[in-house]
Amino acid sequence: MWKIDPWTVYSNVGDAAVTLPVAIVCAIWLAWTDARLALRWALTLGCAMLPVGASKIAYYAWHVSLPLADFRVISGHTMLSTAVWSVALALQFKWWRLPAMPGIVIGLVVGALTGASRVHGHSHSVAEVVAGWTLGTIAATVFLRTALRAEYRPFRPVWSTLCLLAVSMLAYGHTAPFQDLIEEHSPTLGAHTPGIVRALSHARFRNHG
Repeated sequence: MWKIDPWTVYSNVGDAAVTLPVAIVCAIWLAWTDARLALRWALTLGCAMLPVGASKIAYYAWHVSLPLADFRVISGHTMLSTAVWSVALALQFKWWRLPAMPGIVIGLVVGALTGASRVHGHSHSVAEVVAGWTLGTIAATVFLRTALRAEYRPFRPVWSTLCLLAVSMLAYGHTAPFQDLIEEHSPTLGAHTPGIVRALSHARFRNHG
């Protein structure tokens, strides 16, 4: 009998292969009202992704970490799940002319469950998923402060909901290659770092250890 593992589901809904298409769908519907609002969403999410990527490159290229806190990299699954689902669901509730807060709360809970699944699967430590959840919450809050006050061009919200469901179902189960690419290419970056920078990074790592 087919059995669904909830931890796998929680992890999959935070994968970039799912969250980024959902974020793009949100941007398209936002652009229907205001292209600047769609651009703000793209920039906000992009800014939240930068420290995630930077932490992973720093770790895999130069072994920069905080051993005492069991912290290596920010959980990208948790950050994206928290930010994207909070925004996507809040917008859906608003477009259906319902209070947006339940959508925000559901999104934050989904993000927390994604984080818990990453800890359960030994992919991240608690500190790493807390960092990801916090970063995702900040990104969602920054964007929604503007988005929830905007006046949207009238449209039938059923279409945005159907688009969200369709993209989510089509993307679910796929895995984005970003993590593999970072792990593969970061050591090369570290190897080509000037010697003095490498020495400083190794000294810093030893001090934290």
